[in-house]
Amino acid sequence: MIIADDGSGPATAEVIERFRQRGRLMLRHVWHEDRGFRKCEILNKAIVASNCDYLIFSDGDCVPRRDFVAQHKSHARPGYFLAGSCQRLSLPVSQAITENDIVSGRAFDGLWLHRQRQPFSSKQVRLFLSGWIAELLNHITTTKGAFSGGNSSVWRIDIESVNGFDEQMEHGGLDAELGYRLINHGIRPLQIRYSAICLHLEHSRGYVRTDVQQVNLRIRTETVQQQRDWTPHGIRKVTHDSPPLSRVAWWRIRRPHALR
Repeated sequence: MIIADDGSGPATAEVIERFRQRGRLMLRHVWHEDRGFRKCEILNKAIVASNCDYLIFSDGDCVPRRDFVAQHKSHARPGYFLAGSCQRLSLPVSQAITENDIVSGRAFDGLWLHRQRQPFSSKQVRLFLSGWIAELLNHITTTKGAFSGGNSSVWRIDIESVNGFDEQMEHGGLDAELGYRLINHGIRPLQIRYSAICLHLEHSRGYVRTDVQQVNLRIRTETVQQQRDWTPHGIRKVTHDSPPLSRVAWWRIRRPHALR
């Protein structure tokens, strides 16, 4: 597990070390100092720090169900990225959920959430489904698969082929923009919203800025209209002295056909 840390303090490092001492996970902490919202930059650093074929993404405000990794692994296909779903919780419920609620699995029980005064939403039906019914709804849903930082996965070779996240972008659609470039590159979305489930904890967002969102909207629009599959502001920085890596060079790398 690679933790992409956009400038948090010593308390986070202490939590990570405590989990590392359990010996259940190999943890890598990729950190840079706090200089504003730089999620795209730290995610690109985390991608570079990885040494695996396949990458699963989630956010710090998301709680994955216990089968989260298994669902992404079992649905992974060459030429696709996967789009799961996040069940948004109200602020009171988000603040009340405990570690025991998560470990026991009851936090993913729609009836239990309702008893905790979680407002009802038709999207909560995802929490009641499993097996072939979930697979059927994944197949017939009309919701288009979008890359989401909270619950998506992709082959590393594919995300490198579009040069990762666009570091011009701050909060607001940065994940979707990456998804557009993947699609423009020929990588199709595969919807697994009824199989791969996360809870999304509500919280304050002091980093939201209208001017930044307008810039992000412009970048996303240009990516779609111009069918761009590459950003010069990604993993590999492009300058006048450093031209973009040839697409041919990327495609010489053989695309993997199975998870190792």
